Amino acid sequence: MLLRRLTVGAAVAALSALAVPAQADSASTPPGRITVDVVGVNGSGCPQGTASVAAASDNTSFTVTYSDYLAQAGAGSGGTDFRKNCQLALQIHVPQGFTYAIARADYRGFAHLQRGAYGQERANYYFQGMAQTARSTHQFSGPYSDSWQASDQTEYADLVWAPCGEERNLNVNSELRVYSGTSNPQALSFMSMDSTDGSVSTIYHFAWKECPAA
Repeated sequence: MLLRRLTVGAAVAALSALAVPAQADSASTPPGRITVDVVGVNGSGCPQGTASVAAASDNTSFTVTYSDYLAQAGAGSGGTDFRKNCQLALQIHVPQGFTYAIARADYRGFAHLQRGAYGQERANYYFQGMAQTARSTHQFSGPYSDSWQASDQTEYADLVWAPCGEERNLNVNSELRVYSGTSNPQALSFMSMDSTDGSVSTIYHFAWKECPAA
């Protein structure tokens, strides 16, 4: 089990107890210190030691950076190389009296897809013991050889909030798939969500609100 504690600074916010919770922004972030504990890493897309997490200093988001997350099909590919996945279990500790949801997730990487091939990025996230969010799928078709980006945004009314006063893991799942399709099976196609220099990261944006008074 991997345990990594990341402590971040926080911006001080004043929220009226009677106000309707706002969308995630600098005025709605909680005061105090937030920590993120990575308590589990599993999947072919994130072998031990190849995924790192960092939290934004203003409490608005956290990022996940991968260094060995690549799916491929075609020349030289093994039978399972077309699909890579990663599941992270995170404990996000927040100041008493506040709770959070994931308002938006931004995924980035690089793809090289032959004409007739296609790749998919899939993702979802959920709190331990609660129903999973719907799995989103973003597809990219060849010919394509460039950076790619995909975003999932949840309307405020549909946000799934962490239960107030409870510590539950946030499970973050992602997956890459590459299919040769009608392309030449001897030509290589691939799709990555990794970065050799740490400049390409998946970003998860928080929404915050106050919990009801006990």
